[in-house]
Amino acid sequence: MDRYVERMADVLLADILASAPAVIITGARASGKTTTALRHAASTVRLDNPVEAAAFEADPDAALRDREEPLLLDEWQACPPVVGAVKRAVDTQRRAGRFILTGSARFDDDPALWPGTGRLIRVSMNPMTLREQLRRPFRPFFSEVLPAADTGPLPDPPDLRGYVEIALRGGFPEPALELHGAAQREWLASYVGQLLIRDRATVGNGLDAGRLGEFFEAYALSSAGLAHDTTLAEAAGIDSRTARSYVRLLSELGVVADMPAWSTNRLKRLVRMPKRFVADTGLLGSTIGADAEYVLSNGDALGRLIETFVVSQLRAEAQFDPLRPRLCHLRDRDGRREVDLVADLGARGVIGVEIKAHSAPKPSHANHLAWMRDSLGDRFTGGALLHTGPDRFTLGDRIEAIPICALWN
Repeated sequence: MDRYVERMADVLLADILASAPAVIITGARASGKTTTALRHAASTVRLDNPVEAAAFEADPDAALRDREEPLLLDEWQACPPVVGAVKRAVDTQRRAGRFILTGSARFDDDPALWPGTGRLIRVSMNPMTLREQLRRPFRPFFSEVLPAADTGPLPDPPDLRGYVEIALRGGFPEPALELHGAAQREWLASYVGQLLIRDRATVGNGLDAGRLGEFFEAYALSSAGLAHDTTLAEAAGIDSRTARSYVRLLSELGVVADMPAWSTNRLKRLVRMPKRFVADTGLLGSTIGADAEYVLSNGDALGRLIETFVVSQLRAEAQFDPLRPRLCHLRDRDGRREVDLVADLGARGVIGVEIKAHSAPKPSHANHLAWMRDSLGDRFTGGALLHTGPDRFTLGDRIEAIPICALWN
């Protein structure tokens, strides 16, 4: 029996390899990059294995020749010269489906990747969405769900506790699909520490892992909020410059994902600060020591967990949505008006999203969406108030209350 769980990246990878010579898959460790890449490869070299990597370190150009293609070069960062060899091979024979490279997210300005510019198409893989975990169809995307005319209850909606338990399970394939109880908790609890040990060459031997751990905990406590670098630095006992380097490092390792602020000339006095998000809610819960009982008894933790969960689902599918929404947040400088998420569809307009851990939202819960609609006029495509109740219904002109489970149901 094939236990492989299809990912949204599979269709895109197949399409790319049908016409392009090379693709690089990036993302956090243990998010499923290698497992998915193996489905599309005819042969594999694991470059983190010294025996397999020896030939590529000695002469990468010769080592690439006469191998069955598509050739998967797993953990390419363990042997950076392989990227230049791929570039030269592609320049010599530019045919479709030659190479797949996989590795953890790395510095975008890493000189090792420069030869791949214009030759490697990049695909990012996030932890699994619940839609993927449940093997549900990948369409429609959220940008297609919002305009739908259907109203009424959705099938099998979770209650609030159900949403919290789903979020705390997270999306890393092993703990989400295979582990339970103590094994699942220990996997998540040890993730960041093991990540730093394995990626020591990437992050540098001089890294203070203890300080970074304290910083990540402060960051996790601020998930779904606007925390300044200075605030996070003070919580971890470091300076602001170190805090910025830690944010960059954690982003490159795929465990945090700041959301930029949205701007438009139709709205004035908007904040420019990014919104902080841990990339996986299982990791978030483990880092702050939160189980379902704690989250359900703490309104602040509940709101942050549910919003982080929804954003992680939408971020994971955004790059596969044909409309390619750019996800941002919106808040004025006075803090009186904010919209949790703005999906900018370019010439097609913008979608505003509010996220509430509430089972029976009222029109007043959509006041900020109504402000956004009235301010943007025709550019406002629609607004969604995503909630934890079972029903979809209209809250106002172009504003819908939609259960969160519509993202996978």
